[in-house]
Amino acid sequence: MTSVEIEDDLLTPEATADPYGLFARLREHDPVRWSARHRAWLLTRYDDVSAAFQNKALSNDRVRPLLAARRAQGSGSGGRPAADRVLELIGEWMVVSDPPAHTRLRRLAAGAFKGQRISAMGEQITELVDELVEGFTGGDLISEIAYPLPATVIATMLGAPVADRDRFREWSDELALVAFGTGGDARAERHERALRGLREMDGYFRELIALRRREPREDMLTALMAAEEGDRLSDDELVSMCALLLFAGHETTTNSIANATLALLRHPDQLARLRAEPELIAPAVEELLRFDGPIKVLNRWVVAETEIRGRRISPGERVHLVLSAANRDPEKFADPDTLDLSRRPNPQIAFGKGIHACIGAQLARMETRIAVARIVERLPGLALAAEPRWKPSLASRSLEELRVEVGR
Repeated sequence: MTSVEIEDDLLTPEATADPYGLFARLREHDPVRWSARHRAWLLTRYDDVSAAFQNKALSNDRVRPLLAARRAQGSGSGGRPAADRVLELIGEWMVVSDPPAHTRLRRLAAGAFKGQRISAMGEQITELVDELVEGFTGGDLISEIAYPLPATVIATMLGAPVADRDRFREWSDELALVAFGTGGDARAERHERALRGLREMDGYFRELIALRRREPREDMLTALMAAEEGDRLSDDELVSMCALLLFAGHETTTNSIANATLALLRHPDQLARLRAEPELIAPAVEELLRFDGPIKVLNRWVVAETEIRGRRISPGERVHLVLSAANRDPEKFADPDTLDLSRRPNPQIAFGKGIHACIGAQLARMETRIAVARIVERLPGLALAAEPRWKPSLASRSLEELRVEVGR
């Protein structure tokens, strides 16, 4: 136990705007900390977070126990059944399951994420980025570039009309408020909005699945529907997979592009370096993901007693893997608070690790590389026009807006 007083609320306005000072204090003084505020253990050192991905006592099947606990506590009023229905859907997502269910779902999804399929999208993504950047005259870079790019890509991959991408954002935002919200129970009206969005989304994807069954195409949804060794995803599993791809496919990449752009604007020496050495873009993106990545916290549910740095962690408790803190651990990275676009080696874990590493990480990296490279090249006068505003999210490192001027 540490004798140093440390504020561990990750959702204060100060921690939302810049959590890295808080993370540094936790890493130094109490790297395995029980937070009464978050009702969870906070792991902030790289080695502990990295090892946690392989620790079988820490389950990724974390939504269904939460749902069971809510029901056991009598969550039958005030709009909470709506929240429970949202959690039921999310509980079927591959990213919150353990083997053997996770192994089967990931195997069936892997065909849709083959490297050559993703690589073949590079030219299309480049054309889309060029169109977005060419038409950008200043304003909110997120609504004009960082969001439309991945939303259009995921719509295309699912074989859905690109015109529906704004509906995707509405559904995703409503799900996020309940599933990955601000740390407390969302208000009843949010639950109801999320449930309405869930029902709309469910019906939308079922119609799309039926259409692709009649008219298969060269898209990811058709690939997900393909049988493998006599096994295939059920319609319910396909809907859940589409919902996951919708949420993760645009949310993470939007954050990656926006956070990377902001980091470069705040480090003009590194921005100038990238302009002078565009061939640095691949290691630059890895460093930008390490420096201020799209995900702050991943959750685990404790299913067996385990010990981390002498702290006994018991079944039924929760553990927060603080990726953003791990990626700035001075025991793993020299000068971790310095942005160095040529940093090597760079074993950052912005997209997780092991069997639960993000299945779409290759696509997210490619979109971010292309977008950041084009923004740097084609907007030479880019500058901040207002102080950025961050969303008060426990899970995501996510900007509300990023207002810039271009000064062409």
